[in-house]
Amino acid sequence: MAGKKTGNGKESPQKSNLTATGDELLKYYRDMLLIRRFEEKAGQLYGMGHIGGFCHLYIGQEAVVVGVEAVKKQGDETITGYRDHGHMLACGMDPKGVMAELTGRTGGYSKGKGGSMHMFSREAEFYGGHGIVGAQVPLGAGLAFANQYRGDGRVSLTYFGDGASNQGQIFEAMNMAQLWKLPAVFIIENNQYAMGTSVVRAHSDTHLYRRGAAFGIPGTEVDGMDVLAVREAARDAITHARDGEGPYILEMKTYRYRGHSMSDPAKYRTREEVDDVREHNDPIKRCEQRIFDGGFANEAALKEIDKEIKAIVKEAADFSLESPEPSPEELYTDVLA
Repeated sequence: MAGKKTGNGKESPQKSNLTATGDELLKYYRDMLLIRRFEEKAGQLYGMGHIGGFCHLYIGQEAVVVGVEAVKKQGDETITGYRDHGHMLACGMDPKGVMAELTGRTGGYSKGKGGSMHMFSREAEFYGGHGIVGAQVPLGAGLAFANQYRGDGRVSLTYFGDGASNQGQIFEAMNMAQLWKLPAVFIIENNQYAMGTSVVRAHSDTHLYRRGAAFGIPGTEVDGMDVLAVREAARDAITHARDGEGPYILEMKTYRYRGHSMSDPAKYRTREEVDDVREHNDPIKRCEQRIFDGGFANEAALKEIDKEIKAIVKEAADFSLESPEPSPEELYTDVLA
């Protein structure tokens, strides 16, 4: 994990010797693998025409949400953008309901009417999935304000990307969050390319954890491909917010293997670059190596986990295709105004 950096860019001593129990590592491995296999299946269903509209896959970024989820407490809210399937699964939402929503079926979390970008679960404290770039950040600040107003000790976790970090509403939300010392953690998933433009071409300051410096919000740059580094940084940030110290920014340096969406050929980067990350910095492989190094499981045991995960994903896909499409009358239900 990178050293903690304050809003003015100063750096405290780095943490080292990241450790976890065998049970913890196996849980993180399983959770990341579920996201990976689910997204692979979603990509297949999209190619077969069962998923329409936009579909943004989370493959490569699994360590971010799994690491944060590891230290989140019951009641803490999650809100994110449109690359959201991994967040739903990490929050404990049923893969069958998520896949059914992706395919536009009544068994989905929004009755098949929301699709990839508009899925919610009050039970899982998951508040979307938002299609407008950066729009979830003011909403995340609003969730934090509600927590403070109620005095319930909860923290709002708001995810957004490097591209969204240039949106003006982000800075308005950060200013208010710091002004009122809201219990909010802003998590920037910096996967290097936004839609198709590299960070160095779009940001005058590529150290995105400093985005709150003008407001005095502390931030940290984190190895977002290491689930343990994410976990430790998230623990510090969430504790900071929960203790009444105000918002915190985490910049997760991560990487997506697929294009921005299913329609993106990703010609703005080389195949060699992607393959290099897959080979040397894959979050699941890194977790797997820790499991092997600690003697917590062998290759056969991990293959069995993979088999179990694939069965769960297949069940979700089968359920989604067997679930009926919503009737035309559903256009008029759940409409508030």
